[in-house]
Amino acid sequence: MGPAALAQVLRPLTQFSHPNLIVGLQTSDDAAVYRLSDEQAIIQTIDFFPPVVDDPFAYGAISAANSMSDVYAMGGDVLLALNVAAFPDDLPGEILSRIFEGGASKVAEAGGVIAGGHTVTDDEPKYGLCVTGTIHPDRILTKAGAKPGDILFLTKPLGTGLITTAHKNGVVAEEHLQAALDSMLRLNRGASLAARAVGPNACTDVTGFGLLGHGFEVADKSGVRLRIAASVVPVLPGALEYAVRGQQPGGLGRNRDYYASEGVEIAAEVPPDLAALLYDPQTSGGLLLSVAAEKREALLDAFAAAGDSIWEIGAVVAGHGVTVTR
Repeated sequence: MGPAALAQVLRPLTQFSHPNLIVGLQTSDDAAVYRLSDEQAIIQTIDFFPPVVDDPFAYGAISAANSMSDVYAMGGDVLLALNVAAFPDDLPGEILSRIFEGGASKVAEAGGVIAGGHTVTDDEPKYGLCVTGTIHPDRILTKAGAKPGDILFLTKPLGTGLITTAHKNGVVAEEHLQAALDSMLRLNRGASLAARAVGPNACTDVTGFGLLGHGFEVADKSGVRLRIAASVVPVLPGALEYAVRGQQPGGLGRNRDYYASEGVEIAAEVPPDLAALLYDPQTSGGLLLSVAAEKREALLDAFAAAGDSIWEIGAVVAGHGVTVTR
């Protein structure tokens, strides 16, 4: 569902809350957080979607990695997960078994376990997880803490939406698809742990609303303006080529229409293909971090020690919305 439609349907639910609900619909963050005690809270999130690749095992693993990403964006650890699946009657059950195996393998990699789930019959396969994580109530990362003077970092390159769309249309190069697969299969666990060791001011994962959509959420909730340099944003091999060739998912256009009207401004000198990439909906995308300038070197050292990738892509300034320069 696009950002405009989602905001509309969720509006009536924001009136409901609870004293122990630390993070809920009122803050539009990555996951819900509920306090159990002064020392422990649980993180709850759910995500599922149709296949983005042909291999059932890889699809299950990618969907699981994507579902768990919200827990890592909040600064938590995965405890357990429940399968959420829809599957056609006319496909062999072995395919669903392989999807479940892929998901279970990725949850095990995260240190968690699949504890059950729910399936329904549907014409189109869909799979994902309802994930429970744990966190200390005083150590929650949200979208709302970015401060002027912070530096912005991204932990995965962009382009999975463009590449998987090219794959669906039969025009993708195998090496481009493999690079996207490798990125989508990589958990955000290592990046989250490295970031937590330093202490970012704000964090979110980049998924369906693209870098600019999720970046706008950080700017809006923090009361600041993000300034992103498009030329230094990391890009998956082939992604810009597919943008030029019109292999753009429907979600990209919905993101652009909504956030351009909300306060995202892209300089005229930014090429159209690069601007499209910044709106591209990501599957199992990376973390967007807002970090105090004095912690820059410590953050880079933490990521180097963890063997994880990170790119500096911009800064936080006073104001509202997002500005993109060349």
